Amino acid sequence: MTIASRLHSPPSSRRVHLQPFAFAAALLAALASLWAPAARASPQLVVPGAAWTDASGARIQAHGGGILKVGSTYYWIGEDKTNGSAFQNVKCYASTDLVHWTFKQNVLTRQSSGDLGPSRVLERPKLIYNDSTRQYVIYMHIDSSDYSDARVGVATSSSSGPCDAQYNYLGSVRPLGNMARDMTLFKDTDGQAYLAASANNNADMVIYRLSADYLSVSQEVYRLAGQSREAPAIFKVNGVYFMVTSGTSGWSPNMQRYMSATSLAGPWSSQTDLTPSSTTSYDSQTAFVLPVTDGWDTTYIYVGDRWFSDNLADSRYVWVPLTVNPGARTLAASWYDGWTVDAATGIWQPGPLPQASTLAVRHSGKVAQVRACSAANAAAVQQATSTGSPSQLWSFVDVGSGYYHVINRNSGKCLDVNGQSTDDGGTVIQYPCATGQNQHWKMVDQGNGYFELVARHSGKCLDVKDQSTADGTVVDQWTCNAGTNQQWQQQ
Repeated sequence: MTIASRLHSPPSSRRVHLQPFAFAAALLAALASLWAPAARASPQLVVPGAAWTDASGARIQAHGGGILKVGSTYYWIGEDKTNGSAFQNVKCYASTDLVHWTFKQNVLTRQSSGDLGPSRVLERPKLIYNDSTRQYVIYMHIDSSDYSDARVGVATSSSSGPCDAQYNYLGSVRPLGNMARDMTLFKDTDGQAYLAASANNNADMVIYRLSADYLSVSQEVYRLAGQSREAPAIFKVNGVYFMVTSGTSGWSPNMQRYMSATSLAGPWSSQTDLTPSSTTSYDSQTAFVLPVTDGWDTTYIYVGDRWFSDNLADSRYVWVPLTVNPGARTLAASWYDGWTVDAATGIWQPGPLPQASTLAVRHSGKVAQVRACSAANAAAVQQATSTGSPSQLWSFVDVGSGYYHVINRNSGKCLDVNGQSTDDGGTVIQYPCATGQNQHWKMVDQGNGYFELVARHSGKCLDVKDQSTADGTVVDQWTCNAGTNQQWQQQ
């Protein structure tokens, strides 16, 4: 398989002033640090389109959002769609590995009136940091329920971290008198920041230069006129700017396209399809492009939303690695059922979810599923009539020594014996994949395409309780006994 382009650039030089007597020791220490192996985070499994949850088990609500790295921590802000499309909160989450996220707080919340009042629209919040003013700044699309306001709102925080406090909302404007809907922020390598926003009833996409304090628009830089594009994301690779946008089809997905230029003022290339293999860009819409780097290598991640218009709270996140060739000025996003990323280095690998299938138990012909199609931590596993639901689909990921993680396609979580119990009847649940042997399963051949699934920590078998054939019967672990309620088949 082809992996994304690895981009190499030297770290920035640092000048150090030393007293002569300390020079030799400092030189040796510096050389040692150069050749010492860098600390590496454990690569984490990304499952695009799964129902992602935070550390508490709650669904992550960060739609249309943006991500900012501070130190070794990534901060993700986005729209809370728990109760539908009207503004509720801008939530902020933190992670060091891009997969396990902790909810920090709501950095903007609904007010009794005004821009942030009831029945208002707040979309696509984006976060940057101003090194001169030492302020975190959020820009967002502010609108009325009929989308006639079409404004940009600004909020700031002078706290020590992006999620440390609620932000001070400063108000909203139409930038330079233009309508503004879907928008994004981009901070260039020289510290200058830019706003890109859909204007002219979404017919135009306009790039604006921001003031030095990032709190206002100073000038129009470029206008893509008459192309009806929205959901912009801008990033820069080796002096080449890329802008990804979507078409305007409401909540329905469409083809994402990209343009490139060596200056934000243009000239920009013509638009090119981002995902030739999928006319709907994997049923997603652009939210952001995230660079993941250790200073030498960089991987760029397409961060998209898969909107479910009839249940926005259940909308999913589609993150896939981008293949970038700045020399040829080409860009492509390829689908993987699962892929791993090392957040400390940017190194990623395709897989390891080559396929997902049902697990049918021999005695009843029914399949293992997560109860109520839940994505929550510790949700129980049961048998049910096969329906093709993602909560009934499982992927096997090799963890070595003949054992596998068995990962639910809907949640991206692992088949797990609760509490590492070694007892007969120990409950089987789903839980975030980790290194515990209560999530390691061995396939032991039973003939005719059937196998036992044996838990590594206990040596016991995945079992349908009491040999019941009823829907909803719990799946547990039990001493292996060759019973047909312990024999499973991938279908």
